[in-house]
Order: sequence, then structure tokens, then C-alpha cells
Amino acid sequence: MTTVQKIKEIEDEMVTQKNKATSYHLGQLKAKLAKLRRELISPSGGGGGGPGIGFDVARTGVASVGFVGFPSVGKSTLMSKLTGTHSEVSEIDFTTLTTVPGTLKVHAGIIEGANDGRGRGRQVIAVARTCNLIFIVLDVLKPLGDKKIIESELEGFGIRLNKKPPAILVRKKDKGGIAITNTVPLTNIDQEEIKAVLSEYKLSNVDVTIRQPNMTADDLVDVIEGNRVYIPALYVLNKIDAISIEELDLLYKIPHSVPISSREWLNIDELLEKMWDALELVRVYTKPRGQSPDYSAPVVLRRGRCSVEDFCNAIHKEIAKQMKYAVVWGASAKHSRGQKVGLDHILEDEDVVHIAKK
Repeated sequence: MTTVQKIKEIEDEMVTQKNKATSYHLGQLKAKLAKLRRELISPSGGGGGGPGIGFDVARTGVASVGFVGFPSVGKSTLMSKLTGTHSEVSEIDFTTLTTVPGTLKVHAGIIEGANDGRGRGRQVIAVARTCNLIFIVLDVLKPLGDKKIIESELEGFGIRLNKKPPAILVRKKDKGGIAITNTVPLTNIDQEEIKAVLSEYKLSNVDVTIRQPNMTADDLVDVIEGNRVYIPALYVLNKIDAISIEELDLLYKIPHSVPISSREWLNIDELLEKMWDALELVRVYTKPRGQSPDYSAPVVLRRGRCSVEDFCNAIHKEIAKQMKYAVVWGASAKHSRGQKVGLDHILEDEDVVHIAKK
């Protein structure tokens, strides 16, 4: 029996036995399912050749955005116009069969069953796992059905969309058995199901601390597996030029959605604004001595790594060593006339910085 068949067997059992099975048995099934899916993410053994042309995508730039969607939803058109990168465009399915890198993004098609290894789905989703943001491109005429399928495929490959890592700590120990501590009520799981998951992973001496509201067995499995990636996503609802205003209003009720038309270039400004916010990018402008700030080419940093030292390193690694002090104007400065700061000063979006050398 193949791994995919084993997964299908367990999924069928979980559906048919949900009301009959004990919480302990359900916990075991969920853990077994996660272990089988892990085999699909990282299959053991060689063979099968290399990853294939087009799937060795170098990480360049400050951030990367992955385009994921069914064939012929407009990914290639949108990417080509946004980046100036040519990606084959056609009305037929699967015109683009490799990843095409462009400024800040990489995209490819997806088919149902991709996480099971169908088509080149596994390679496509492997690229998506490395992105800082995912654009899920959907056709406005059938958004919800396609959205559910794509979410399921990405979920099966260990990608968690618009979620934070669960506030659960699992700490192994030499002896003492299982100790479970929760600071929030356990509303979707009980201690028997927790013990079943731990048993399936052969964790018999462990401390489990739960601070995650509404924790589920899947959350616990994710923490134990340790190979999940948590990536923000925007649902890009394309082809709005084909629907009415009333239908457009309904689309905005989908969380994290941005309706657009890549062909007519409608609402792209909102898409770019939401992309910028989701990536938490910070623009910093340089000011040479005795000159006006250069607003034409900002240094782009990511929030959390946007100190003056990060700013210097983004320009050249030697600048931080040569810096005597910096003068900052903008949201992070205490004074409108500018503030003298050191390397550890945290910059805000659209700050202006002058570096004084030793």
C-alpha cells in the first residue's frame, strides 16, 4: 500500500468513526496522518531524478512572494506586468510549467493532489515553503471552491497560512512520565487525546505546557513535527472586470482578499499596499552630506531587522565599521530637526538617514 493510499484509509476512518471513536483513538489517527504526510514532504530514498528544470530558485532581494493558483487564473499576466519578467501567457491550462523568478516573487501552477506528488505539485509547493508571502490567485467566478482546495494542498505540505505558531511547549525529559499543564481551558481537546498523540510519537516522558486558546490535536502535532512553516497569504481574486459591483462587494467579505483585474490593471494599488504591509517592509532614504535626501532609491529593510546597523550593512558591510554616528529624520527621531543616533537605533518606514564617518 502506498503512502497516499494509507493517508486516504486513515482519512476515511476518521470521517466514518468520528462519533464512535474515543478521543484517544482520534488522537492516534491524527498523529499517524501527520507522520504519513511528513513522508510526502520529505520522501526517503533517492531515485526519481533531480528536482527538474525551473525549480532551483535563488533567494535574492529583501523578500520573496510566491504566486500559487490553478491554471489560467492570470498568474502569468499579473507577474509579467508587476515585474517586467516574461512568463508565458495563454488561455490553455499549464502554459507555465516551471517557476519563473521575478522581482520579489516566484510563481507556478498547482493542481489538486499536488501534496500527494501529482504533476510537479510537490516541487511547486516546496518553493512556496521558502516564501515570505504567498499570493493565492483565484478566479472570481469560482473563488471559494478553488480556495478550499489550494488551502488543503498547502496544509498537507506543512504550510500554515495566516497563522502564528501554536503557544504550546513540548519538553522531553529523562523520567517522570507525562505532565500536562494548561493556562487556558481545553475546549477542543482533552488529556486523553493529548496522551494519544504523544504515545504515537513514543513520547512517554515529557512536559507539555499549553497556552494556546482553542488548541486542537492538529496544533499539538504541528509542534511535535517541528517542520511547519507559518506564512502570511493574500487571496488575489482576479478578473473582477467580468463581474458586477454587487458581486464585488461580496468578494470583500473573504478575509485577506484583494479583488483585482490583471488584464485591465484594476485595484493593483491596493494589492501592492497590502503586500507591503504583510511583508512588514521599511523604506529608508539616504542623505549625503550637504545634499537633499535621495527619494528615488530607498534602502528596503524588514521590520525586526531595521536598525541603523542593518541599514549600513544593506549598503555595504564596511560602512558600519566606519560610522561615527548617524543623523535620522522621520518617525523614529525624537526631534523634527533630526536626531543623532548609534548603530542600534531602530528605523521606521520612510526615515531619512545621514551617516557620518570616523
